[in-house]
Amino acid sequence: MTPTLVQRHLPLAAPVPRADLCARARDWAEIQERMLVPLYEAVYERLEVGTGTRVLGLGCGSGLALLMAASRGAVVTGVESGEPERLALARERLLPEAREEREPAKARLTDGSDDSVVAALDALPYDLVTAFQPIGCTAGDSQGLSALLQSASPLAQRGAAVVLVGWGPPERCATSSVLRVATKLADPLRSAGSWRPALRDDLEEVAQRAGLRPDGSGRVACPFGYSDTESALKGLLSTGLFDAAVGATDPTQVDKEVTEALQPYVRKDGTVWMPNVFRYLIARTA
Repeated sequence: MTPTLVQRHLPLAAPVPRADLCARARDWAEIQERMLVPLYEAVYERLEVGTGTRVLGLGCGSGLALLMAASRGAVVTGVESGEPERLALARERLLPEAREEREPAKARLTDGSDDSVVAALDALPYDLVTAFQPIGCTAGDSQGLSALLQSASPLAQRGAAVVLVGWGPPERCATSSVLRVATKLADPLRSAGSWRPALRDDLEEVAQRAGLRPDGSGRVACPFGYSDTESALKGLLSTGLFDAAVGATDPTQVDKEVTEALQPYVRKDGTVWMPNVFRYLIARTA
């Protein structure tokens, strides 16, 4: 039996072959990660990221945001502890030696398994810490980010900028109507992993718990655009936001209902277009 798209992008419901986890990471890198490029650009422009900026990217995924910072001249370090397959792709992008080239490495990457390893990556403190993985979409995600920021803060210089990102109001995010499928299908007992609407003060609460001082915010339009419905399905499933729903129901049902939820956003030429707004908060270390 040929696996559904959901089955090929589910790391948590049951043991999954490494090839499928790699396919999920590849779909993230090739389809979904680029949706937040306008956000990365807006943040880097506002904070004047350039030559000499020392960037620590938490939850760096497959490294696109770090690559953009490095292209501006920044010295970048990435930490990705969630999915080793994404980290492997980040290494391909950012470490020339991983591609058997002779150029010196322009980035450092780690899974963060040993705090001393992260601390030793650079002798000088960072002046920008980014957490570009949007919170405010699954129950409990803000608590995990607070703990991560608390552990990372000692690596940043005093007054360093820390950037947090969250989904905008549901009424301004077309993708919210698709993500509601995750909430509808997720078992109430597994609701900790299901999607929820973003709350107005999500980012400020995270900053407060992490001992950070808010110092400005902004909103950026980040439409999700796909070449067709199958591409949209692959991209959305690669986010992990549907994992709880898949674990609580039949994968084929999730596949079917997500596809149906996408139909209002399919244009005449078959492409899928969903306008969204994301919010970022700039906070400062003490």
